[in-house]
Amino acid sequence: MYDLIIIGMGISGISAGIYAKKAGLKVLMLESSSPGGTINQIPHIENYPGFPSITGPDLAMNLFNTVNDLQIEYKLEKVTDVILEEIKTVKTTNNAYQSKYLLIASGRKPRLLPLKNIEKFLGKGISTCALCDGAFYKNQDVAVIGGGDSALSESLYLAKIVKTVYLIHRRKEFRGIEELIKKVKNTSNIKIIYDNEVTALITKKDKLTGLKLKDQDLMVSGVFIYIGSDPNTDFLHNTSLKMENGYLIVNNQYETNIPGVYATGDVIKKDIYQLITAASEGATAAINISEN
Repeated sequence: MYDLIIIGMGISGISAGIYAKKAGLKVLMLESSSPGGTINQIPHIENYPGFPSITGPDLAMNLFNTVNDLQIEYKLEKVTDVILEEIKTVKTTNNAYQSKYLLIASGRKPRLLPLKNIEKFLGKGISTCALCDGAFYKNQDVAVIGGGDSALSESLYLAKIVKTVYLIHRRKEFRGIEELIKKVKNTSNIKIIYDNEVTALITKKDKLTGLKLKDQDLMVSGVFIYIGSDPNTDFLHNTSLKMENGYLIVNNQYETNIPGVYATGDVIKKDIYQLITAASEGATAAINISEN
């Protein structure tokens, strides 16, 4: 029996865990992949206070080291279901745990293109993580799909490894920050394809060989997709938590509509999705819980 169970060990969940532990609560943190969550997939972070520049994996390790230093209990188990009664029950693939309070900080997952067989080629030509898979395409041609900050920054990262990056954007202008746009436009081996969309995968003998666009075929060895994300809330299907497009609705105390259940980070409906805001939300929620 715990005072607080935190689902998710990204920056928001870990920040909550730190503040809750220091407030004297008995805390359990649950994470389905690795501590740090999707931070591990970010090549470079240059907008987090105290670090002019740091890699995502290094920041994730720093966060995890704090968890260990404070001896915060954690389990690397995937949450499959929750029962939200007065005592909250969290079921995982291996166990079931109970607590008085629950904080959902499960983050988001990359969105895929609605193309036939796309999931079949995940990890076999299709990727959502340049840091994870970029080295497999050294001196080869790849495509990046998207027009926001992630697509731009990952294109810059890949350009240092591969022969050519074809950056495909469905609009006529990028939506990212101006500094990234300038860097992309000034990188000689990034070829920008505006106002176009992928209509199908080109494959040969179960191998991805290219993409069909609206007006051309593009032969590439790998495809990196950055077209947004969806919240990780599938495990909440048996609850009556209020959501909008899968994002949890919270008040200014980060409380959901169910007493004792809080949510922070990228899984909530909000205007700004940044590391610094996610960390602040986790800390604020933990303080509010500890004061109840």
